[in-house]
Amino acid sequence: MNADTARHPFLQGLSKHRGAPPTVVVIFGASGDLTARKLIPAVYNLGHDNLLPADFHLVGYGRKAIPDDEFRALATSAIHEFSRRELNPAVWDRIAQNTTYVAGGYDEPEAFKRLAAHIAAIEKKISREVQVLFYISTPPTVFAPILKNLGASGLAAKHLGEPHHAKVIIEKPFGRNLASARELNATIRSVFEEHQVYRIDHYLGKETVQDLLVQRFGNAIFEPLWNRNFIDHVQITVAEEVGVGTRGGYYETSGALRDMIQNHTMQLLALTAMEPPVSLSAEDVRDEKVKVLKAIQALRPGPGGDTARAQYVTGFIGGKQAPGYLDEEGISATSATETYAAIRLSINNWRWQGVPFYLRSGKRMARRVSEIAIQFKRPPGTLFSDNPLYNIAPNTLAFQIQPDEGLSLILNGKVPGLETRTQPVKMNFRYSTTFGSNTPEAYERLVLDAMVGDGTLFIRGDEAEASWKLYTPVLEAWAAAGRDGMDTYASGSWGPKSADDLMAQTKSAWRQP
Repeated sequence: MNADTARHPFLQGLSKHRGAPPTVVVIFGASGDLTARKLIPAVYNLGHDNLLPADFHLVGYGRKAIPDDEFRALATSAIHEFSRRELNPAVWDRIAQNTTYVAGGYDEPEAFKRLAAHIAAIEKKISREVQVLFYISTPPTVFAPILKNLGASGLAAKHLGEPHHAKVIIEKPFGRNLASARELNATIRSVFEEHQVYRIDHYLGKETVQDLLVQRFGNAIFEPLWNRNFIDHVQITVAEEVGVGTRGGYYETSGALRDMIQNHTMQLLALTAMEPPVSLSAEDVRDEKVKVLKAIQALRPGPGGDTARAQYVTGFIGGKQAPGYLDEEGISATSATETYAAIRLSINNWRWQGVPFYLRSGKRMARRVSEIAIQFKRPPGTLFSDNPLYNIAPNTLAFQIQPDEGLSLILNGKVPGLETRTQPVKMNFRYSTTFGSNTPEAYERLVLDAMVGDGTLFIRGDEAEASWKLYTPVLEAWAAAGRDGMDTYASGSWGPKSADDLMAQTKSAWRQP
């Protein structure tokens, strides 16, 4: 037993290896922020855990000309600053010696020919064919040129039909509306087959999100209750303390609905509401997710409808005054971009008929938290309803996705004493206390899954389109209304009154996680 399993015996027996063939990972946008913060540390930690193939090569690609040794130095700095583990020279040296850089434009066919020759030289050097995993970590404006050049250069079809065929990971945002998502899917389909494509949403790589399926289908006590007969409603919250900061220019073209609701929260909803798949294969799981999205009734934006939107105004975060959205750098004084969105969804199927799903996401909120809360119906009011000593709360099962991953179950218990008093009590499970705090980052799991060909935690093309089909009419209605109907909320609060009113229509209230 090693030191980790001695401290945390639940780690015993967990697999450390899922074999990938010899692999070249090509990162487009190699000098970008995501590469430094997430992708390079993910590769390093996979190497630390002996989960990279023996023949592994990392190739950075970007417009800026960077010598190989400079790119390796930048990668080393990224590991020092952002990795969950300290840099181990022996581990990093094994990766760094096979880390190179290719400079070129994203719309430059000749540069992609150089990239193809570079990969061919790697194969010749190791005397083996390699799987190539292209990671598109760039602004969405260059997704299409990259994809088309991967096709024109022959790189997209490299070893097609073989187990080590080429693959591509595409970062969000996957479109801005239904039309642009369909256009991007058409571009992808003209170059890659669907089984080669991995549309990434890093929330699906988080431990608690994956644990949701285990809790639902691996414990007999939950699934019989997971329906309209026992569940009153479901709340999904993705809240941030930070404002837009220096990203005001980007956020003005996005907003909370595009930035969080349409992708992250809808993935959480699909996993919460899906039917049991016939297996854990990628297609069986994704089939059930798509069925949920297609069963959601059309949304009604506007007063008395299913949506609320707002912008944060001046308030206090951590005891310090925080500016309002319209005062942030790069924000128009007449901006109609929402920094908070709340949605009420109705799923028109047998399991969930009549159970509202509430989604909310906002910036400058009371604290940073992402959670899924399943609120069960109250017990019949026959025994504990007519006495002020009884404080009976609805049972709630909450999956906390960040920052402290785990889950909690709220039950009602008796307060010790000579008379019968009750109060809600919380039972907690936390990954950090049970398994240790150094759990893998989401990008580690997702990069590994893509290398071994497991698409379960990635988004299929029809899934992305189904989500955009639901939200595009809302975006269009908000754009037409401008600032009419835009609510406000104080920085450091839990959101606007219009969101509270949305909940009150079903005699519910938002949790304060």
